Amino acid sequence: MTLDASALTPELRDLLGSVPEAAVTATDVQHDSAGTALGGYLATPADADDLSPAVLVLHDWFGLTDHVKVRAEMLARLGYIALAGDIYGADSQPADGDEAGALAGRFYGDVDLFRERVLANLDTLKATPGVDQSRIAVMGYCFGGSGALEAARAGADVAGVVSFHGNLSTQSPAASGSVTAPVLVLTGAADPIVPPAAVEAFEDEMTSAGADDWQIVSYSGALHAFAVPGTDAPDHGAAFQERANTRSWAAMETFFGEVLA
Repeated sequence: MTLDASALTPELRDLLGSVPEAAVTATDVQHDSAGTALGGYLATPADADDLSPAVLVLHDWFGLTDHVKVRAEMLARLGYIALAGDIYGADSQPADGDEAGALAGRFYGDVDLFRERVLANLDTLKATPGVDQSRIAVMGYCFGGSGALEAARAGADVAGVVSFHGNLSTQSPAASGSVTAPVLVLTGAADPIVPPAAVEAFEDEMTSAGADDWQIVSYSGALHAFAVPGTDAPDHGAAFQERANTRSWAAMETFFGEVLA
């Protein structure tokens, strides 16, 4: 069942409405990673081809919320089979910012586990009927953007990776030859969590790893979480910015139009 628009916040209703309406079917999914139950939300175009391109969407540090589900439905309206994935686990969704920070910190501190969970979600998407396994991308927001980049560093067999205001640092930098997918990083020029030094370090990491197709787009004045509607914590370096949100989504569409064609 697709999301009930009346139950969404006004900001998320507007976000969903920014993509022309199209028939979509959606359902909650359950799967697991090494014995840990994971959730998910699968959105599929009603007129999907026998083999369709697909996108794994990874959540921010607040977990499998309506925001990432809305993004999955937006992608389905564009013709992609989209899975809003679950990194934390079905029984570990945070109730507040403190719990979210603790959960995210666990995965930032254990990159092997982080990558394992991302790849488990990717395997679930690959096994979904109708998915063209040669045309799959991974994208994510904040914490999920970091997860998407960990998939790239792990050498995931995907057609492309997109990070929206994700942390660019890692405890396990990409090894030589490991990054085989095109990478698009969309970051805020005023994001204190991803300062210029972090951007430069990521560029150096990609170059040292021999990655031959990566791009960074920086949005002026944009803070952390610039593409998460309702975010309003400038004192903590995070705030939604409509301009950066719109332009970053357009950049993603262009990128997917190329790598998932």
